[in-house]
Amino acid sequence: MHRYYRFASNLLVRHPPSLLIHPSKSTRYLMADAPTPSSVDSPNPNSKSAAKKEAKRLEKEAKLAAKASKAQPAADKKPKAEKAKKDDAPEPPFVNLTPKGQKKDLSDPMAAGYNPIAIEAAWYDWWSAQGFFKPESTQKYFPSQNNEPRDTFVIPSPPPNVTGSLHIGHGLTVAIQDSLVRWNRMLGKETLFAPGFDHAGISTQSVVEKRLYKTSGKTRHDLGRDKFVETVSEWKDEYQTKITEQLHRLGGSYDWDRVAFTMDENLSRAVIETFCKLHEDGIIYRANRLVNWCVKLNTTLSNLEVEQKELTGRTFLHVPGYDPKEKFEFGVITSFAYVIEGSGERIVVATTRPETMLGDTAIAVHPDDPRYTHLHGKFAIHPFLDRRLPIVQDAVAVDMEFGTGAVKITPAHDPNDYDVGVRHNLEVVNILNDDGTFNANTGPHFQGMKRFHARVEVVKMLKEGGWYVETKDNPMQIPICSKSGDLIEPVLKPQWWVDCKPLAEEAIKRTRAGELLITPKQSENDWYRWLEGIQDWCISRQLWWGHRCPAYFVRIEGLEQDVNDGKNWVVGRTRDEAMQRAEALAAGRKFALEQDEDVLDTWFSSGLWPFSIMGWPENTPDLQKYFPASLLETGWDILFFWVARMVLLGIKLTGQVPFKEVLCHAMIRDAHGRKMSKSLGNVIDPIDVIQGLPLEALHAKLREGNLDEKEILKAQAGQKKDFPKGIPQCGTDALRFALCAYSAGGRDINLEILRVEGYRKFCNKIFNATKFAMLKLDGEFVPEPTAKPTGRESLVEQWILHKLNIAATEINSWLAERHFMQATTIAHNFWLYELCDVYIEAMKPMTDESAPIETRKSAQQTLYTCLDHGLRLLHPFMPFVTEELWQRLPRRPNDATPSIMVSAFPVHDTASVFEEADKRFDLVFSALRAGRSLAASYNLQSDIQFFLHIQNDDEAALFEAQLPTIVALTKGCKSAKVVRDLSEIPAGCGSGVVTRTVAVYTLVRGLVDLDVEIAKCDKKLHLVRLNLSKITKFEAQPDYEETVPADVRVVNEDKRKTLETEISTLELSREMFSKLK
Repeated sequence: MHRYYRFASNLLVRHPPSLLIHPSKSTRYLMADAPTPSSVDSPNPNSKSAAKKEAKRLEKEAKLAAKASKAQPAADKKPKAEKAKKDDAPEPPFVNLTPKGQKKDLSDPMAAGYNPIAIEAAWYDWWSAQGFFKPESTQKYFPSQNNEPRDTFVIPSPPPNVTGSLHIGHGLTVAIQDSLVRWNRMLGKETLFAPGFDHAGISTQSVVEKRLYKTSGKTRHDLGRDKFVETVSEWKDEYQTKITEQLHRLGGSYDWDRVAFTMDENLSRAVIETFCKLHEDGIIYRANRLVNWCVKLNTTLSNLEVEQKELTGRTFLHVPGYDPKEKFEFGVITSFAYVIEGSGERIVVATTRPETMLGDTAIAVHPDDPRYTHLHGKFAIHPFLDRRLPIVQDAVAVDMEFGTGAVKITPAHDPNDYDVGVRHNLEVVNILNDDGTFNANTGPHFQGMKRFHARVEVVKMLKEGGWYVETKDNPMQIPICSKSGDLIEPVLKPQWWVDCKPLAEEAIKRTRAGELLITPKQSENDWYRWLEGIQDWCISRQLWWGHRCPAYFVRIEGLEQDVNDGKNWVVGRTRDEAMQRAEALAAGRKFALEQDEDVLDTWFSSGLWPFSIMGWPENTPDLQKYFPASLLETGWDILFFWVARMVLLGIKLTGQVPFKEVLCHAMIRDAHGRKMSKSLGNVIDPIDVIQGLPLEALHAKLREGNLDEKEILKAQAGQKKDFPKGIPQCGTDALRFALCAYSAGGRDINLEILRVEGYRKFCNKIFNATKFAMLKLDGEFVPEPTAKPTGRESLVEQWILHKLNIAATEINSWLAERHFMQATTIAHNFWLYELCDVYIEAMKPMTDESAPIETRKSAQQTLYTCLDHGLRLLHPFMPFVTEELWQRLPRRPNDATPSIMVSAFPVHDTASVFEEADKRFDLVFSALRAGRSLAASYNLQSDIQFFLHIQNDDEAALFEAQLPTIVALTKGCKSAKVVRDLSEIPAGCGSGVVTRTVAVYTLVRGLVDLDVEIAKCDKKLHLVRLNLSKITKFEAQPDYEETVPADVRVVNEDKRKTLETEISTLELSREMFSKLK
């Protein structure tokens, strides 16, 4: 049956009853918004295969709308402008009069139109005051049977940095996570959405330092450590409040009684416990090793915080900390010569960092390279310093085929050279001060000179001294600080390190054993690749804002000690514990205890997040009940920064993987695919999308940050291009729905604000449809005690209940699989194309006063069930508008559910499965759409008359019963009639085939050019006969029955019979038109 209908639909597509040469705007709209039956005319909008196509279609429409808005014809400008002026007259600003925490008064009639600001007001405070966000509320509204253990669903929210306001990427995080939380809560699970904030050491200190200098001209050193930390704390309090307000506006149903901050007392205690335990277990150790040094921030960075910038050759770049007009050369390799001691012989080396030659302590050659055998054991003389450079033989570091086969060695400033230095016991000479200037080891001429000025000076002096050879283009990568944009310098420093390999091995083992699910698949592949190649993690940071290392140097009186040697250090959970350990180390000698000045990497504390927020290291009730978490949802870009470290530390400290599932969402880019950046002016505050913002206000916000004037002007230009009229008011519900609809499992989302605005119109459609439907539920209406069908439902009622059941089933399925695009598409299509476009229209004659009372009551009950369950299906994505509308619906008897957010989410119900009704109504609807198409092709907009030629009794009875529905669902339709004999069809009708037993005719006599219509019929007949010829030729093959599968033969037979029917219908139409001439 399904194949048969699919084929019939193909006929309608390939051979429409008449070419759509004069489709009116109204008929195009009507057809575009018509529902799509599951098996006729086009794929079911609720089918899994159609979900992605529907989302892509919506995105394409948004882009077309954007282009259309920019390309209005000149002639239309004046009237359209006048209309816009009239329509866009500002409404009085909404004032929320509901006292904080109280329920909104909905006794007044519904507003004339949808206003998201008014709709969204007051609900969040009421939800919070009622305790709906707390996991304990589940027992109250979903009482368990026989006190059976209840499933839990826990998401530890990724803590946003307190560096500033949230951006649209955070909006995506909230939309996805809160949709899952609300859905699981409505399924009756004990749900905890744990909120919190991250102190974000480097980022926050950097922002506050910039602001401090910009406003007062002072540095942190002017304030001193304690006063500066106090200043940062004030910043933290200000922005934590702002972020909290943003999260409220986004509708996140967090349990705010459990809010955490990474520098809270308990979380700080967890950090100290972790450091001490890992040190005691030998996982944390101290070593003087090369680190990534950011001069701008004056701190070390982990490898993950360093980005590699690709250069194709010679490139001039500005470096932070230098004059903006000053640029330096990168992407080249410079060759120069060292002179061999005691002779005039020269050995040529090459480098991409000429300034590092001031730290050279050796030259390496391959032991088998015959060119340099005579130099083994000899020395070169440094041209600028009193330093002899031994010629060492190293088969690991040197490739004889590359360059000259001689390599300069700078152990203190290059990882590979450092290894050479260890192998050959070379002198390690550091040439760099922490501020990026050169130190005394570079000699009086270079001491105090900034590193890139020194680069220029070194090349100049090499040329002057005759040692310079050449400079060539050199494609390469340069390391950039992801926080400041500064060039990273490898520098030798004593730091605290985490030995990650044993932790990673256990994490890989647990993941492969199925204890952790990572989606999408690409992220899982990245996960294994990174863990298998993991390196030790430097956790020391030269900052003031953060958790100070609980490590102490024991300075023993009269003893010469190496501060780099971890044996001279102790750790302690308290200073008293550290003192006890120091006393044991000093063995009776006098000593002083000096705490490390450094703080720990931010990711070290946030790596404890899923269990520290539950009270660890104490064995609290929350830790026992809500750990491990159900899901960790975050962006794929911090899979290693954060997620991996939580897993490594969680397994080591608790013995458990800290969450059962990791879901990585995409990175939001602007509509052009660019990464969002303040300097480009394309960073979007979700609150601006919610309430709208004029262009002037967008410009003004740029001046609230730390951008300089040049960057502000560039950003303003970007804003003017992307948002010429500012950002339109869309509301939270539209924003959340759009962000979920964008989430298709890819790596990037190119956000179109016009698409978000399109979902605001969807909210408006829901609002108006509910408002209209409520008029059909008169004052005497009382819902049935349950949503179960009564058995008295008409065909269209059974059809819509079946579609509602399918929608509920598939939304649950898609959400369980974390496919948000598909889930939102199902919900969108049910409301728009099935409930609004079909059932609400079809029920109008069923609810007229002239309709039988039982018919009217049944139609009302079905409408109520669709509204009630339809709003629940949308609630996880659109919490505010669904609450507002659901609260206006009457409750079923004995139902005291106070809020939609604690109502039961619709699930599959076998009592609402009406497969036969679905097929029968789909047949009716396919005829309806064929009739619409037919009318549109002749530009009929009123007095439309349909004649339905039905060839079997069962279908004739079906269509007779559904004639009112066909008339109701066709704009401008005057009448519809079932005919059994072709002679009953009046002369002068256009025709279209639905199936081989159903055809639609409409009267067009006097409305068309007969010669044109006859020519159309001839053209179509030619095409259909060609297709029929192909089928009959294929079926006539001698071995057809033996070689072609039975199901294919059935399809071909149906196809042939339908083509034959279409030929008969077209021949009849041609004959009618000919007789009228």
